[in-house]
Amino acid sequence: ADIVNKITTTLRTSPNECFILEGYSQGAAATVNALPKLTGTANTAVKGVFLIGDPLHKSGLTCNVDSNGGTTTRNVNGISYNAFSNSIPSGWVSRTLDVCAYGDGVCDTTHGQGINAAHLSYPRDSNVQNLGTKFVVGKLRGTS
Repeated sequence: ADIVNKITTTLRTSPNECFILEGYSQGAAATVNALPKLTGTANTAVKGVFLIGDPLHKSGLTCNVDSNGGTTTRNVNGISYNAFSNSIPSGWVSRTLDVCAYGDGVCDTTHGQGINAAHLSYPRDSNVQNLGTKFVVGKLRGTS
């Protein structure tokens, strides 16, 4: 609710504002849960979504990458994902980068279990930082 409220209230006074949403772990899940509630101008104002260690990581989405930008975690599910849970809505996939390190038991339950070293590695992982920077800058420039 906070994400949706922040965007909609900002747009009331600054209608040309744009946003990048980013979330790590539980923050990624909160971001994913907010996406379906962002409609109309709130939807179009969000230029990109950068998720890291997402417990709602859904297998098979084209926005899924591992911490090197590869596909080793494209086809794995997160610890909180099931067929009835929220995942990235189809209209958001092209604006999203969902980074899941191989073996991160929060977003890659095929190769890891729970909060582990891989899940805690993102803040020190320059590959992930570079992936995020390139993605965000590209979305803000309208080139990716």
